[in-house]
This record gives sequence, C-alpha cells and structure tokens, in this order.
Amino acid sequence: MSESAHSASRGQSRRDPYSYAVASFVLGLVGLLVFNIVLGPTAVVLGLVALHRGTLHRHRAYLGILLGVADLVVLAAVTAADHSVAWHI
Repeated sequence: MSESAHSASRGQSRRDPYSYAVASFVLGLVGLLVFNIVLGPTAVVLGLVALHRGTLHRHRAYLGILLGVADLVVLAAVTAADHSVAWHI
C-alpha cells in the first residue's frame, strides 16, 4: 500500500467516530422538534457508537446521547398529556 493511501485510510478512520458524534448531536437536536420517536433512539445509539470507537469529541457524543434521551422524555410527556404520540404547536 502506498504512503498516501495508508495516510488516507488512517485519516478516514479518525473522522468516522467524529461523524457519529456530530450525527448524534444533530439528530438529537432535531428530534426535539420532529420525529422524536425515531431520532431520539438513533441519537443515543450513534452517540454510544462514537464513544465506543474512541471519538476525540466525547462532549459532542455525550450531548447527542443526552438530547436523544430528552427526545424520549418529551415524547413520554406529550403522550401522557395528550394520549397520543403526535403533538401540535
């Protein structure tokens, strides 16, 4: 394997956990507004994957997990108050 191909694959493996952490954060944030039943658990899983893969941005992964859990709490509160899984503005 050439040096440039080796360094490219090494750089890609460093970015992957970062991408999972960012995706977890963004999905958790968006999930507070829409599709929290899907985006909340997805944010939690992606945050845990980022932490497991050793991301350097641990705070972003933790925020994604926290926001994913908050999505589920919002869903539970809305479901309890409105007796449905949909909420209205």
